[in-house]
Amino acid sequence: MYTYESEGADFIAKAYAPGHITGFFQIHEHNDPHRKGSTGCGIVLNGGVTTEVKAGKSVEKTEIFLNGKKVEGRTTRTVVEMLTDVPVKVKSWAEIPVGCGFGASGAGALGAAYALNRVLSLNQTVKSLTEYAHVAEVVNRSGLGDIAAQSNGGVVIRLHPGGPEFGRIDRIPAPEARVFGIALGEISTDSILTDEVTAGKINAAGKVAMSELLKKPTLENFMHQAKDFASNTGLMSSTAKDVIEAAHANGGLASQAMLGDTVFAIAPYAQEFPLFEALQEFGQVALQEFGQVLEYGISTCVPRLLYD
Repeated sequence: MYTYESEGADFIAKAYAPGHITGFFQIHEHNDPHRKGSTGCGIVLNGGVTTEVKAGKSVEKTEIFLNGKKVEGRTTRTVVEMLTDVPVKVKSWAEIPVGCGFGASGAGALGAAYALNRVLSLNQTVKSLTEYAHVAEVVNRSGLGDIAAQSNGGVVIRLHPGGPEFGRIDRIPAPEARVFGIALGEISTDSILTDEVTAGKINAAGKVAMSELLKKPTLENFMHQAKDFASNTGLMSSTAKDVIEAAHANGGLASQAMLGDTVFAIAPYAQEFPLFEALQEFGQVALQEFGQVLEYGISTCVPRLLYD
């Protein structure tokens, strides 16, 4: 049991982890959660989740809050339970939509691991903290490959599944680009991953997409493969299809975030404004909590501790 350095004191630490959009993936089941995960490719964003962990005499039980509301927070709670039996208060603030394919669950898990390690002086390494976050994600079926990408940054190709002990990644050397998005609604990651028919379609389409991407590992080809994947798996909603077609008609490349009813799009610099205007026309069907058209950038940042 952790003992506090000063009687009655509270200790607080904050951490940040970036969001991540998966374009296509393949499910790799395994009895060992350290080896379980996904292969595929996605974009790490410069928007993410900030997490604060508080421990001390005033904290009597573990509670988790997201954007000011108390939540079950299964994935984050699992991280806490794996690392300590000390009660803590975890508060997360997301600048990305939750449940819409932006990797918010993974970002929250990573941030909690980093902040918890700091506030309780657990003396874990980055590799170890990342492993805990990955295991928490896969056992709760809130994600399979976000952690691998979020802990590395950029346009990440996940070549081998699992946490950092077993997983293997590479990156696409992509230029700086803005990533536009429209969050149309939530999709339950758990419900998709546990449906055998859908999982079969995902794995077949994911294998093809990976093969084609590795022949030409560019950002543009990634977007093409992501669009084909979303279409071939049947995961693309009718509204998302309309948004994607409008993006392509205005010089952009677009697809659906996995797993979420969200469209993400990029365009050459000269076409960014026409693309943005085209996406704005669908603003009335977007989740209004985050506005009509979301705007991020491709980020090479990784999880990190924050100072007040």
